[in-house]
Amino acid sequence: MRTLRLKPGPRWRRLVGVGGVGTGIFFALEGSHDLGRNESRMGRLLDVRDYCKLHIIVHYVAVLLGAQKSGKPFHLLPIARVGNDERGKRMIAEMADAGMDTRYVRFDPQRPTLFSVCFQYPDGAGGNITTSDSAAAALTAQDINRAKPSLTSRDGGLMVLAAPEAPLEARVHLLKIATRLRAFRAASLTTGEIPRARKLGMFAMIDLLSVNQEEAGTLLGQPFNPLSPWTFLEARNAALALFPHQARIVVTTGARGAFGFDLGSGHWDYCPAPKVKVASTAGAGDALLGALIAAEAAGVPFINPSTLRYRFKDRPLSSALDLAVLLSAFTVTSPHTIHPDANLDALVRLGRKLGLSFTRELRQFFKA
Repeated sequence: MRTLRLKPGPRWRRLVGVGGVGTGIFFALEGSHDLGRNESRMGRLLDVRDYCKLHIIVHYVAVLLGAQKSGKPFHLLPIARVGNDERGKRMIAEMADAGMDTRYVRFDPQRPTLFSVCFQYPDGAGGNITTSDSAAAALTAQDINRAKPSLTSRDGGLMVLAAPEAPLEARVHLLKIATRLRAFRAASLTTGEIPRARKLGMFAMIDLLSVNQEEAGTLLGQPFNPLSPWTFLEARNAALALFPHQARIVVTTGARGAFGFDLGSGHWDYCPAPKVKVASTAGAGDALLGALIAAEAAGVPFINPSTLRYRFKDRPLSSALDLAVLLSAFTVTSPHTIHPDANLDALVRLGRKLGLSFTRELRQFFKA
């Protein structure tokens, strides 16, 4: 099976991530009217495996880089809390099977594993009910401090990930440590977290931020317009000024694809989404961030701001953004929030099926 080739030398070799680990179930509701306050509704339990943010993102980093618990060729260490229950034990086992070192995923004896009951109306709209008193919500800075031996290890360059579904204060604590260690810092945020993240100074400690269109609008204080994306870089408000000079921001726009912005160079690129048969879009944005982190570790160029394209196959795939959008497209063909068959070989096969080509420079990063 192919993976992304890690270049020899002082490159990123280790990812420590914080975020939610848990699971959930999906119901397809009967009837299109909104759930009433005192209503009992019939629904069909769907065969869907649901996962939480940290687990989804780091799973794709693991499969694209061939991570192993031994740390070779890439060491992946999630920091999280799960309940001392069947769900928590299953999540840890699945993460270990994917090649992660789960020594910092701790059992919480007082709280249950993060769990969601998701419901979907016939038109595809829906919502969820998620445990507010889960183990994930109890993650603290002390949990991160326990991982300092891995954060400060000299066996390779450090990357960190701050993902949702864990307390914002714990994520900021990890980013502060990473900043002192000159690590590569990746993050994602929900819309509601952005104002507090700004107050906590979080954006000054992020090298790669992945947000969706709504979150980008909240970040800028004005709607993000996919028809004039260059205005994102032209915005001279306090939002973009908070980021490090070299920061990169990716804005996902659903079926339109994704935009990549390099604040250091002032360049941007657009990658349209290919047309595939969609089973579920849940987890697609997290998969995209996972691919971006893996590509950064391998040294794949972030974007290729050459000619503007209107279709995915208008030019050969050459960048981390291209690879991330391709993975995102592959994941939506599965009803599960982690596609069980995702790997680099599967992406190459999908690319061929869609009539795509990969540049020679990008293919050099593919290793058998």
